[in-house]
Amino acid sequence: MSSTETERPRTTLGKVGPPLIGAIAVIAIWWGSAVVFEVRTIFLPKPPEIIDRLVTQPDYLFGEAWNTLVAILSGYGIAVLAAVIVAIVLGALPPVERAILPLLITLNAVPKVVIAPLLVFWLGFGSEPKIFMAALICFFPLVVATMSGLASTPAELGELSRSLSASWWQTYLKVRIPWALPQIFVGLKVAMSLAPIGAVVAEVYNPNGGLGAVVAIAIGAADTPKAFAAIVLLAAMSVSLYYIVVAVERLVLPWAREITA
Repeated sequence: MSSTETERPRTTLGKVGPPLIGAIAVIAIWWGSAVVFEVRTIFLPKPPEIIDRLVTQPDYLFGEAWNTLVAILSGYGIAVLAAVIVAIVLGALPPVERAILPLLITLNAVPKVVIAPLLVFWLGFGSEPKIFMAALICFFPLVVATMSGLASTPAELGELSRSLSASWWQTYLKVRIPWALPQIFVGLKVAMSLAPIGAVVAEVYNPNGGLGAVVAIAIGAADTPKAFAAIVLLAAMSVSLYYIVVAVERLVLPWAREITA
């Protein structure tokens, strides 16, 4: 067996091992504290009680998880498309940037929790408020990351494209956007970690579907294990989506890690 083959399992174990040990430790402390201090289930359920809800009500819980996943991905996709277009326009037109960017900062400063009831009032009780809230909470980090990446293009590359008589679009597509991709992926990862928050906030205010609605309804019925089961599914979904973006980044930008290293 070559040294490369022996190093690869060790590297994988080194990446997976610490998070796994940390998760086991947290569960053990949680379980032990609930038993030692005799915490009632209505306040803090034990891990087996949560697993029982996942096993006995899989269709309901995983069906609602699918509704939340659709809202997250829809809002995330809309935010990515809109943010890239806005960032390119603002980066290309400095007067427009000076006029629009303060408005975007002001909009981002408004707590999204206070917007959720208005979205339900404006858009109704369907999936639209969840999608819009997920897109709204993702939009600003994506715009900032994309603008930062586009602005970081070295002057030498700009001079090279002009010397080759490249058009504005050719410069953007072949020079500025490829150079900005590492920074854009930073925004994509941050936004993906925020998208579930936006969708669930809207679901709590509009409890007609999704994991946020499961939590709200379960808490109202004093079924804390079901609420925790929904939270566990949401956490697993969020972590999985984040690492999917990380995996895509490594596939699309293998050279970026070499440069940063």
